Amino acid sequence: MKRLLILCLATTILACKEEPKEYATISGKIENPDESKTLKIFQGRNYEKTITLSDDGTFKDTLKVEAGDYNFQHGKEYGQIYLKNDNESSFETDNNSFADSMVFKGDASDINNFSVQSFLIAKNHFTEDLISSGTKEDIEKAIENYKSAYEEVKTEYTDVDSTHVAMMDKNIEGTVQQLTRFMSAKLATREALPKGSPSPNFENYENFAGGELSLSDLKGKYVYFDIWATWCGPCIKEIPSLKKVEEQYKGKNIAFVSISVDEGRGYKGDKAAAYDGWKKMVADKDLGGIQLIADNGFQSEFVQKYQISGIPRFILVDPEGNIVNADAPRPSSDALVELFDELGI
Repeated sequence: MKRLLILCLATTILACKEEPKEYATISGKIENPDESKTLKIFQGRNYEKTITLSDDGTFKDTLKVEAGDYNFQHGKEYGQIYLKNDNESSFETDNNSFADSMVFKGDASDINNFSVQSFLIAKNHFTEDLISSGTKEDIEKAIENYKSAYEEVKTEYTDVDSTHVAMMDKNIEGTVQQLTRFMSAKLATREALPKGSPSPNFENYENFAGGELSLSDLKGKYVYFDIWATWCGPCIKEIPSLKKVEEQYKGKNIAFVSISVDEGRGYKGDKAAAYDGWKKMVADKDLGGIQLIADNGFQSEFVQKYQISGIPRFILVDPEGNIVNADAPRPSSDALVELFDELGI
């Protein structure tokens, strides 16, 4: 009996000294998954692994990793997770509200939930309305509330290590600086091109449908300009929303005019290839409205006078050729239809 007791004790001690796993375990569930049914885990060029989701969106796999922060991608959505060998981490989310519904569990859940909640406060405070029409005072107040909300997040996740907190502190400050620079430029544009002032002009821009068009040819109608290029991802993303708005206001007193600034970028500097790329995309994507191409890309007089350095950029001009908004809401923003309705278009 004594020998049996000693043997049992020895077995228990050995079990307690089980070697740490040389891999991390990740599991979870994505509701309403993307048709790809995959989850890619990556860390720059250092690491990449693709996990296949089950039909119901669940997944589980092991990864041999160096401890650190990793990115993950599902369809067009992205996130971040801290992984470490011997850890078992999981998350659940809904693909229809990817970041907003994300909840981490298991090892390092405090770090991971801290990261996603810190990310979400920017979305909650730097809204579309603020970006499209916020005053200097509105922006300053939003930044103050943003910083305060972040301090509350830090209070909630007190167990997060100092390294991750310091990294997030830096990210928060970087976001504030980036927003401040961006909004300063927008406010300067509004001041230089106020509502009611004459719109900068353009003449004889090539029309995809044939012939040429000048701004004066559109007098008598509101004109909503979309300044874009074929290589611009955010521009392409707005196309479905723009088509929807065009259809909604079909037959109304408004012209939708897209002006391409394609001049070689994305085509190894080849202007001829850029021109062909513009014509091909307009045809392939069956783009609506009036499709024009600027006479000299970003250096075109119209583009320069509107102080356009980044795209997409949207502009609204009234039937008399005066500026309504030199930095109008995007097609994907509810604020655009609200503006049109206010004007009685």
